[in-house]
Amino acid sequence: MSDATTPISPLDQEGIAQAVAAAEADFSAAGSLEELKRARGAHLGDSAPIILANREIRNLDKKDKAQAGKNLGGAKKQLHAAYDQRLAALEKEKEAQTLAAEALDVTQVAQRYPQGARHPLETLMEDISDFFVSMGWEIAEGPEVEHEWFNFDSLNIDPDHPARQEQDTLYVDGRSLGGENPGDGNLVLRTHTSPVQARVMLSRGVPVYIACPGKVFRADELDATHTPVFHQVEGLAVDKGLTMADLKGTLDHFAQSMFGMEAKTRLRPSFFPFTEPSAEMDLWFPQKKGGPGWIEWGGCGMVNPNVLTACGIDPNVYSGFAFGMGIERTLMLRHGITDMHDIVEGDVRFSKQFGTTGRGN
Repeated sequence: MSDATTPISPLDQEGIAQAVAAAEADFSAAGSLEELKRARGAHLGDSAPIILANREIRNLDKKDKAQAGKNLGGAKKQLHAAYDQRLAALEKEKEAQTLAAEALDVTQVAQRYPQGARHPLETLMEDISDFFVSMGWEIAEGPEVEHEWFNFDSLNIDPDHPARQEQDTLYVDGRSLGGENPGDGNLVLRTHTSPVQARVMLSRGVPVYIACPGKVFRADELDATHTPVFHQVEGLAVDKGLTMADLKGTLDHFAQSMFGMEAKTRLRPSFFPFTEPSAEMDLWFPQKKGGPGWIEWGGCGMVNPNVLTACGIDPNVYSGFAFGMGIERTLMLRHGITDMHDIVEGDVRFSKQFGTTGRGN
């Protein structure tokens, strides 16, 4: 920065011009706002030569004051213009530097860290629920700890039926739920979602069109194809004039939703206490190992009149159909999963295969 401390006479036009030139040079040489601030103090501050010369005007003769004012007025105007010009340039440079430093490349892949993944069983249950809702059906839920009457008696399952034995059914100690004695209320962990159907028929009456996806329990050991805790979806329709043809159409539509337009079902005669007639439901499966063929998917039939009667519905007026299939089995068929352990062991790498990964920053 040039020396700007030499006193100048208000009438010294050459000295004033030199002071202005020195100030303009210092302003132009300032490489930052901080340097420009120091240069401004030297050339426009209280001790700057031009400012001190301006104060001397009062000591001049009256005839010289006009010329002195003209000399210094023009000089100050020129200095302020030079300062403002350099200030604007430096502020623009700083803004550009700031923008460059804070710039984001929106085309660059963001660094994200997986936080987990939704289990494919959960998403499949949502897909199944959406399917039935799209047909105008309702989704029904019920307790997982169920009374024996709903789990067995209301469904026409005899007291001596093998399904009631502890080798198949998990009974609940009534004391753990507030009862006085073990077995109070004859509580079980529900072995199927069918109790929900009985509860809905008793509480809602008819007509009924519901699907009941949910968790069920059996006294099974975990192996490649079995697990003590699994999921089912059951459907129930009760109305006037329903037949096996309505059941078959519903099953075909559901199969196509789950497995594609090539999918279809067939019914084989069978026996279930809660349906009459009853049938095993097979699925035409193009991806079957060894080539396209039929594979068992679930059970179905027309609701047994005894079940309708137990739930307060006149079987002479109303008929209904019901069906059920395992959601784990559906998932295994859809995706070629061969071992139940992969589904239940909670390894997030398994869930990531299905495109259900949750992410966070």
